[in-house]
Amino acid sequence: MKKLVEKNPFLTDEDLSKHYDVSVQTIRLDRLECGIPELRERLKQVATLTMTNEVKSLSTDEVIGEIIDIKLDDRAISILDVTENHVFQRNQIARGHHLFAQANSLAVAVMDDALALTAKSSIEFLKPVKVGDRVIARAEVKQETVKKKRTLVEVISTVDDLPVFTGQFYMYRTTEAK
Repeated sequence: MKKLVEKNPFLTDEDLSKHYDVSVQTIRLDRLECGIPELRERLKQVATLTMTNEVKSLSTDEVIGEIIDIKLDDRAISILDVTENHVFQRNQIARGHHLFAQANSLAVAVMDDALALTAKSSIEFLKPVKVGDRVIARAEVKQETVKKKRTLVEVISTVDDLPVFTGQFYMYRTTEAK
């Protein structure tokens, strides 16, 4: 199990139970016995390492979700686990500003600049997100406008590989992309 988790630290206890064809409780006990941290702790370790080594435009507490992969001025990925705090009480559907904040903070974080601000955005909510869903946002830098110091970042957020949110973020930066 250690080798499998080292290879992919983002495996859930449910993923591991399916892989080994045992109960989730058995996985939890075995994971504790082997000293393997739970998923949230593994995500925090990866995010802290990524943020410390890479991100210039934000501090870790300003990012919505956990950044799990980033290559500045190219691409980035973050994960947001939707909890009761993110949803409307009456229907358990995530409030849109949380999905926007995850995507927008990822678009800011991917900029290789000390100052990056959202100048303009165009967003679309495609499908409701519910409590318990895991939202994976993928940002990709698309184009650079040198004169205006603007960069287009496209973000697609998915739940179970189905798109739930898309956004185009035109980012102002103080320096030109390399």
